[in-house]
Amino acid sequence: MMVRRLLPILGITFIDIVGFSMLIPILPYFVTHFGASPFVVGLLASVFSLCQLVSGPIWGHLSDRLGRKWVLIISQIGATIGWAMLAFAPNLWIVFLARVIEGTSGGNIGITQAYAADVVRGDERARAFGLIGAMFGLGMIFGPAGSGFLFARFGYPAPFLTAAALQLLTLLLTVFFLPESRKRGELEATGVDFKAIVTNFSKPILRPLLLQKMALSLSLYGWYMVIALYLKGQLHFTLVETTAYYSLFAVLGVLINVFVVGALSKRLGDRGMSSIGLASLVLSFAWVPFVHSVPALIGSMVLFSIGQSLASTGVTAMISNASSDREQGTVLSVASSLDSVAGVIAPPISTGMLAIFGSAYSGAESLLFAAVSLLLGTRAGKRERAAADANA
Repeated sequence: MMVRRLLPILGITFIDIVGFSMLIPILPYFVTHFGASPFVVGLLASVFSLCQLVSGPIWGHLSDRLGRKWVLIISQIGATIGWAMLAFAPNLWIVFLARVIEGTSGGNIGITQAYAADVVRGDERARAFGLIGAMFGLGMIFGPAGSGFLFARFGYPAPFLTAAALQLLTLLLTVFFLPESRKRGELEATGVDFKAIVTNFSKPILRPLLLQKMALSLSLYGWYMVIALYLKGQLHFTLVETTAYYSLFAVLGVLINVFVVGALSKRLGDRGMSSIGLASLVLSFAWVPFVHSVPALIGSMVLFSIGQSLASTGVTAMISNASSDREQGTVLSVASSLDSVAGVIAPPISTGMLAIFGSAYSGAESLLFAAVSLLLGTRAGKRERAAADANA
């Protein structure tokens, strides 16, 4: 029954991520194709994330007021335009402009999570977020593989144009087939209340979760943008080999999200599940300097896949369950905006570390913040257990 309610948003998310994931492995190569340094690759990611940082909470808050569907439509229009611009970009300035357009109209991850939270019960949210994560992973199986195939035969424009066409398809599906998840009586036709966004960071129940989310995001986003450059420098991967890595990584993500996340959440709770994930991330980043062969890379990839899936889903579910139903869009988009903060700060540091010290140091920043997030989660877990014992 739950899956049936989620089917429309899961289908749209899958198609969206197929297009989006075509860009992930190819964009660092595309930027260096213009003669830019690895640091500029990180700077491009920062500009995109800065735009999402500003726009994400606003779109999320508007979705609480006006409905999820129309905010998703705005996001999809911006992505279609931005990805089409990349296909015809003659220089880096146009590449940056395209990412600004997409970033400003973006923030749809938080809206997608809020849509799922609208249509399922509170105790089903971890599984619902896991299914959304599975759609992300499933889309990333086909996106990078398709990107490598198209690049090998037609060059850089083909993956970008295909991604734009897929985004246009999600726009049409959203307009004609996605029902609004918020009932008319639940919507409020008022403007954006910035105070409502800021106050989420001052709520005692949310503050420690958002801090942990921030550290986790800094860890993950420091790694996301540098992966392709790391593979190129550490193992001399080509672009096509890099896209194959992304697809294999996505297969692992799908399996974990479908078969592990829901069961582990029920058995250990979201706190326990997220702690296991964070410990796995710490191990994976500690392994980065010692990867000198494909088998070693696969070992690191397995640990990272487990860590990312369990930690991200667990922390997000805890944030959602700490929020009221009418504030899901605002709170989850604020949480998603922390990804944007991390996306501004982390990529230039990790790509800069690679440029200065070499690929072996690419994961140093991510290791630090994964350890910080694990420490914050462990301390919060102890406080929660103490509070539970006191109330028993």
